[in-house]
Amino acid sequence: MERVVQFTGPRQVEVAEHPRAELPPGHLRVRTRFSGISAGTELTAYRGTNPYLTRTWDPDARLFREGAAGIQYPVAGWGYSEVGEVVEVAPDLAGTPGLPGPGDLVWGIWGHRSEGVVPAERMIGHTLPAGLEPLAGAFARVGAIAYNAVLAADIHLGEDVAVFGQGVIGLLTTRLAQLNGARVTAVDALDSRLETAKNYGARHTLNALTDQVAESIRDATAGLGADLAIEISGTYPALHEALRSVAAGGRVVASGFYQGDGIGLRLGDEFHHNRVQLICSQIGGVPAQLSNRWSVERLQQTFLRLVAEGQVDVTSLVSHTIPAADAADAYALLDERPAAALQVVLEF
Repeated sequence: MERVVQFTGPRQVEVAEHPRAELPPGHLRVRTRFSGISAGTELTAYRGTNPYLTRTWDPDARLFREGAAGIQYPVAGWGYSEVGEVVEVAPDLAGTPGLPGPGDLVWGIWGHRSEGVVPAERMIGHTLPAGLEPLAGAFARVGAIAYNAVLAADIHLGEDVAVFGQGVIGLLTTRLAQLNGARVTAVDALDSRLETAKNYGARHTLNALTDQVAESIRDATAGLGADLAIEISGTYPALHEALRSVAAGGRVVASGFYQGDGIGLRLGDEFHHNRVQLICSQIGGVPAQLSNRWSVERLQQTFLRLVAEGQVDVTSLVSHTIPAADAADAYALLDERPAAALQVVLEF
């Protein structure tokens, strides 16, 4: 039997058992070791706020259509940060160049389930780098999200960059921005995360609840403002403060997953008067100007290489490793006590 974590309704989680799937031609079977929970996108499905639960995405028109839900409860196997061991390869794949084989550790996306049946083309190049501990493989996707935001920001050496939100992806963004030559100011509402941000390369930290963020950033930059800001928390007030914090003609990369109406975001204020560029970064693709060289695959592979080289630390971000059988407790922790957790990982 296969175990699958699923949402049966808003804030309702169960671990269901399903018959083990047959292995069709062109596929690998991977036994899951670890699966990371997203504290952003994934919690929107857990809470019932994800737009796919109320509208349908039209991929041809690239519009959400009203009137029907694109997905319905139970939502099974949500998750996009898995690492596991190949246990079976379809016979027709014998001799495929670059394909992982039985016993190889691989990373990828097959959801919170005890094993995944994955198309082979999605696993080529997904063998875990030598010497990297398996848990690190669960960061390929979240690392790529941070990396994509940094690419979209187009940081130049010595520029002042504000990173709003210092959860897992925000901390990785801070580190990657620093590696890219930025002088980073980290912004968050939790002092504990701001302390961690210092270890990830932040030169300055500001508490969004107690500091005057935009004013402090302008004071530290001789009145100019940050060259750019990256907003990763997915909250409208943070996006608004990011727009307030950059220089005239500066840019803000919005990389969070914003829910509902934009309460707290006033586009007639600094955004309008300072002619701020607002850029969306979303992991469905890379910045258009880089698409001839970069891809989501390259983002993930390069990020894991940086981890393997010791330039980015990911395993210390894991605050909780929870047995998959207790998945309901893991989601409740992230939903109700976010200050007590960073990366929560399900162990299978």
